[in-house]
Amino acid sequence: MIYLCSSSPTRAMLLDKFKIDYIQKSVDFDEERIDTDDAREFVYLASKGKLQSAISLYGLDTPLLSADTVIVSDKKEILRKPKTKEEAKEILLKQSGSYISIISSLHYQSREFLFTNISSTKYHFKKFDNDKLEEYLDSNLWQGKAGGCMVEGFCKDYIKMVDGLESCAMGLQVEILKGWIR
Repeated sequence: MIYLCSSSPTRAMLLDKFKIDYIQKSVDFDEERIDTDDAREFVYLASKGKLQSAISLYGLDTPLLSADTVIVSDKKEILRKPKTKEEAKEILLKQSGSYISIISSLHYQSREFLFTNISSTKYHFKKFDNDKLEEYLDSNLWQGKAGGCMVEGFCKDYIKMVDGLESCAMGLQVEILKGWIR
């Protein structure tokens, strides 16, 4: 049994898919205070900050798992979680007909050890259909998603090529983590 220190339904679904027993216990960590333009450093610091918050809240009697994900445009720009529909549209248009790298960082800590991993998955997209993009924006499913992107949802129909683990792109590289969980 582990504590998943995230409120993400997608991360929970991935743990379910890989038959990993967990209890979901989210933590508060203000990612906005991280000041870096380096995507790998950002996700590392965000997932580490979430882990440190979880340790202070829950201790280490039960192993803790924290994670964070960012999307990086073809111009090396971090595409954060959009706050408004207009911002979501702007960010998604940067991905349309282009490629992105989705970078996920995880920290798994028990009393015995700490495992950290940063992985990346690259997606090449066809141009998004404008009407379907507007429907997606109206659905508000982009809210809380790095880059407003859902590779398991809206963006799925536009994927031309994938290089890396789909689970990493969904926010938790479970195939890599699984070997470290007892």
